[in-house]
Amino acid sequence: MKIVFTGGGTGGHFYPIVALAEEINTLVREKLLVAPQLFFFAPAPYDAGLLTKNEVWFVRIPAGKLRLYADKRNLTDALATVWGVVKALGMLFVHYPDVVFGKGGYGSFPTLLAARILHIPVVIHESDSVPGRVNKWAGKFASCIAVSFAQAASFFPSEKTAWTGHPIRRALRELESEGAYEFLRLEKETPIILVLGGSQGAQAINELILSSLPKLTEQFQIIHQTGTENITEVTARAQVILSKSVRANRYHSFAFLNEQALRMAASVSSLVVSRAGSTIFEIANWGLPSIIIPIAESNGAHQRKNAYAYAESSAAVVLEEANLSPALFLEEIRKIMENKELRERMRQAAGAFAQPHAARVIAKKLLEIGLSHER
Repeated sequence: MKIVFTGGGTGGHFYPIVALAEEINTLVREKLLVAPQLFFFAPAPYDAGLLTKNEVWFVRIPAGKLRLYADKRNLTDALATVWGVVKALGMLFVHYPDVVFGKGGYGSFPTLLAARILHIPVVIHESDSVPGRVNKWAGKFASCIAVSFAQAASFFPSEKTAWTGHPIRRALRELESEGAYEFLRLEKETPIILVLGGSQGAQAINELILSSLPKLTEQFQIIHQTGTENITEVTARAQVILSKSVRANRYHSFAFLNEQALRMAASVSSLVVSRAGSTIFEIANWGLPSIIIPIAESNGAHQRKNAYAYAESSAAVVLEEANLSPALFLEEIRKIMENKELRERMRQAAGAFAQPHAARVIAKKLLEIGLSHER
């Protein structure tokens, strides 16, 4: 059996594919099946180490973005996409997989089109509450469609669409509290707020935290993922801001939290402040209350729509970038942290929203289609 994964060039597309590869390999061992060959067709590997770890072969397929406005890059990107379709046709014909899984994004278009031309079964997954252009198009011919947000199901044919939730890597589904306070240098008696701006950081969130730092550290400890490009500046400014504070040791900045550090941080935190990307699903899986601050100008306003779709579950509150101020931010934190019953309701709502078995459900479907296609 052969399975091809394809997706755009972001972590939101890549990491769910890794989660599916993990579950496929686990199911194969459990059911004593012959291990399938797994491939990732995309413009770039994103994280070659994770692909190797999960026995996924990378095949470079060029792709260009489709912009709905005049831009000189549109011509070169169109040529890249045409070449990507030609190459994807050739590579799919050579390997001839039993099923192709598309995660969306411009990087998946050449492979999905080639799969349609070659009549190879296609399964897609949509992470956002409102689908992107590629997945809307692919939903017309896909055999099965899985969605992270229940709201997204209305954009696809109901007879072949399922609300599965979002595939999350096993390492981030299982929290690790042992040694967390020592590893992260935390006080055990002071509540902890975890701030996640994504691997690249978020300037608006960084500025908000720095502006609020003196008040925040009066009552809380802060674990702040700043982004690798921002760590030096943010840490230096925080030291100046807290230079006369006896509670300066309550602020902890990190360029990036790896899997172990993130598992530990989540296990001891009481509240998460985050963007509205795929991290939403990790927060829900952890069962933590959250304050979500969507990117103001994301493509198609998908972060804003995701944030409000998640807030409908009562697991989070949304703060718009345009309205951000330390006073408003601190007031929202106070409302949540001083109300134990509210925090518990938010925890329960987050747990109800989470679909911890999403990766396994989708992996089973891919194996089922793959096995039937083999015959």
